[in-house]
Amino acid sequence: MPVTLGEDTHHTFGVENEPLPDAMIEQFILPAESSAAVLDEFTEYVPCFAIEDTEQFIALVWWKATLLNYEYYLATFTMKGELIDCKVIAQTNVIDNRVFRSVAHIDEEYEITIGEGTSSEGGSHFDPTTSKTRFMEIMANGEIV
Repeated sequence: MPVTLGEDTHHTFGVENEPLPDAMIEQFILPAESSAAVLDEFTEYVPCFAIEDTEQFIALVWWKATLLNYEYYLATFTMKGELIDCKVIAQTNVIDNRVFRSVAHIDEEYEITIGEGTSSEGGSHFDPTTSKTRFMEIMANGEIV
């Protein structure tokens, strides 16, 4: 910590980390994302990192790629592997020919600053009027608020 997750950060994690086994994706990641999530050949997962020095929970970050949708997830689990919370903290999505982007910065206090905005029609120019900042935090009990 600190770490910043942006549009191309997953390349570094993809080179340095081993791929996630399908069994781990099915047991932990899919249930964390949603009850409707399924493992298919069109979705790619890249393990990023675990947040260290958490005493009451395990915090993991992974990157997920689907068609025109790229997301960084932050999930917290009990020491027994039970899901506490899961949120998308950074992403790049194409919706109606516009590109929505957000980047996340996680600091040493587990505070997350998210900058987001949308590019113009066709995705070639960023529209500064769409820019906004959101904040999240990982609480001592593992909740992400």
